[in-house]
Amino acid sequence: MKQKTSGHDLVLMAFIYTLAVLMLLAVLYPMYFIVIASFSDPVAVNTGRVFVLPAMLTLEGYTTLLETGYIMGGYFNTILYTAAGTFIGLAVNLPAAYALSRKDFIGRKFFNLYFIFTMFFSGGLIPTYLTIQQFGLLNTFTVMVLPFSVAVYHILVARTFFSNSLPPGLFDAARVDGCGNLRFFFIIALPLSKAVIAVIALWTAVGHWNSYFNALIYLREQSRMPLQIILRDILILNQNLATLLRGETAVKAQRTASLIKYASIIVSAAPIMCLYPFIQKHFNQGVLVGAVKG
Repeated sequence: MKQKTSGHDLVLMAFIYTLAVLMLLAVLYPMYFIVIASFSDPVAVNTGRVFVLPAMLTLEGYTTLLETGYIMGGYFNTILYTAAGTFIGLAVNLPAAYALSRKDFIGRKFFNLYFIFTMFFSGGLIPTYLTIQQFGLLNTFTVMVLPFSVAVYHILVARTFFSNSLPPGLFDAARVDGCGNLRFFFIIALPLSKAVIAVIALWTAVGHWNSYFNALIYLREQSRMPLQIILRDILILNQNLATLLRGETAVKAQRTASLIKYASIIVSAAPIMCLYPFIQKHFNQGVLVGAVKG
């Protein structure tokens, strides 16, 4: 017999759904506002006329960005850094996580503490810069994808996933058939860990896509700069130009700077936002499993 829902339960459910909708709007509306503002005239945005739909439609912000020759080069560099950095990050962090998840790994506790120690203490910017300089990595492609590929938090999440998702008897059964650690990792562990691989890949890709600090410190040539630095330089240039000019020319320059501000956010964030829905299922599963204490 179906249990009848009481009036108190209906009120509680209505309150929860209302609260959830309000929270969703609070999160989504700022993103939606940036989208409609990028297609609207800055005068309409500043006067509060842009709220639900764009006003005084214009594509000037996007056309100004595309007219800059460095944009496509920045996109290419960022895609290259993201692809290579994600691959290297997975190749470095997943084997380390698997090794730390094995209870028969000699020195397991020491290496766990060693990795965790680096989350709280580091050499600092200047020693890191001097080290990279001595290795000859300054102003190279490698400096953007290799020196900072180890992410301890990613290792800990993947380690917990391996500990909770791979039964100890599975390796024992594989070892009876002559399967060693290396073969077990590639043939059995990785195919069963698609969820956590998707999580680590997304986190690493987003980190590389949004990265600008390493490029700002370690790169010198404009041709090697990622998209974030290119957009930053364009925005700063237009803002400085607006402060130097006077009269109608200054107003026009300020208008262009406002349009570029919103358009640059969309240009930089859109590719990652389009990628997320395809791995959302694995992402949610991997975060939940990886968050359980091992």
